Amino acid sequence: MQFTQGLHRAVQQRPNAVATVCNGRIRSFRQLQERVARLAGGLRDLGVERGERVCILSLNSDRYLESYLALAWLGAVVNPANFRWSAAEIVYSLEDSGCRVLIVDDPFAPMIRAIRDGSPKLRSVIHAGDGATPAGAESFEALIERSAAVPDVEASGDELFGIFYTGGTTGAPKGVMLSHANIGSSALALLAEGALPEGVVALHAAPMFHLADMMLTTCVMLRGGEHVMLPVFKPEAVLDLIESRKLTDMLLVPAMMQMLVDSPAIQGRDTASVRRIMYGASPASEALLDRTMAAIPGASLMQVYGMTETSAVMTVLPWSMHTPEGRKRNKLRSGGRAGLHVQVRIVDEQDREVARGTVGEIIARGPNVMQGYLNKPEATEAALKGGWMHTGDMGYMDDDGYVFIVDRLKDMIISGGENVYSAEVENAIARHPAVVSCAVIGIPCQEMGEKVHAAVVLKPGQTVTAEALYAHCKTLIAGYKCPRSMEVRESLPVSGAGKVLKTELRKPYWEGLGRGVN
Repeated sequence: MQFTQGLHRAVQQRPNAVATVCNGRIRSFRQLQERVARLAGGLRDLGVERGERVCILSLNSDRYLESYLALAWLGAVVNPANFRWSAAEIVYSLEDSGCRVLIVDDPFAPMIRAIRDGSPKLRSVIHAGDGATPAGAESFEALIERSAAVPDVEASGDELFGIFYTGGTTGAPKGVMLSHANIGSSALALLAEGALPEGVVALHAAPMFHLADMMLTTCVMLRGGEHVMLPVFKPEAVLDLIESRKLTDMLLVPAMMQMLVDSPAIQGRDTASVRRIMYGASPASEALLDRTMAAIPGASLMQVYGMTETSAVMTVLPWSMHTPEGRKRNKLRSGGRAGLHVQVRIVDEQDREVARGTVGEIIARGPNVMQGYLNKPEATEAALKGGWMHTGDMGYMDDDGYVFIVDRLKDMIISGGENVYSAEVENAIARHPAVVSCAVIGIPCQEMGEKVHAAVVLKPGQTVTAEALYAHCKTLIAGYKCPRSMEVRESLPVSGAGKVLKTELRKPYWEGLGRGVN
């Protein structure tokens, strides 16, 4: 299995079909392959070799997909940067992964100086935007224009495809190492479930650096379908593309789904082409699913539960469980059943499988499970204990094999589809001069699933507002990680061993909901 396989198949079978649509640019698969082969040649001329790491910092675009493919074509390794991160966080990922080349588009070109200052070994910057190329950077288009095409080295199997950074329980992000086989196995499993069939015209609305969209990318490439890129999510822009490109498939995080179906702009729009909506990264309420099916009645819904470490797919809740007949089986609040490529178990603290209906940790094993965390052997050993990925999610499995998530072992919040690790936020809050101690939890949020909430103890005589605390944290970490609400306490509840009892902090917010996380 190789990431470029879908491109070769599409060129062989439908070379003149539309491959990519972005900002008025429409290219066929034959044109896409030619650009990818020439971009690979240009990257090679810049010194990019097999196994070398290259970072992409960009909004969604056709050039993002071309970069993915060109790096795989060379056997290089992609590091897709979370564009919501601060410059310091991006620099950390560059230094940790050993990136020496950065591909950046217009919105993030102003960060180039700060990134270069923090990562002095960075030797090349490629500007993949439509504006003027910044001083000291290479033009993406000029690089393609002047470079000769090179053959695909056909990197495949267990060869490293990408390093995808996710938050860390100790505050430092972890680089998840995924191979071509990891990515390909999850994509094939989704296709086997009926996702993204022949004739797909798919919207890239979720960020392309995210593993959720990576699954969409890989599936649509294998199908030889049309990729329609949306740089910034706006309901009106989505509706325009549905009507103009006759979109058949969308992958949306629930926050996007809510913005779309609750937008006044959807009234009177023609959404009949949309046949399927896949959602994941965070749960969607039953009320939101009802509104989605009412607003886009021709679309079937599918939920996918997974994580970066499992190449985004562990369980699938199929279309059938979203229908009125299927909903009578009471599976809609589950994450679905194990995908066709993976084994899923619920285990106790000794990794013994527990009885159905008993809460334990969700673990998974299969060809989709990561190779490990880059430069973190101890964290890798703990996560992959016994050859199974220990997710840190707590749940139970019913008699039909459906997995229901009820809590987390990991100190993690999922807000709008992004993982936020409490330790990282607490480290930022603790640097505020007015704070003596703090604890961060996730509390329910209708729009984002969960929002980041801080409980703080202040130094005598000191005050701080929620707005001031947010502004302070935003200088240190990405905005989506910063606390959206705050409570000031005289002390934090602690156990006899001195550990903060976050269950006590969560209780008033989650009471009556039957679970401690969304």
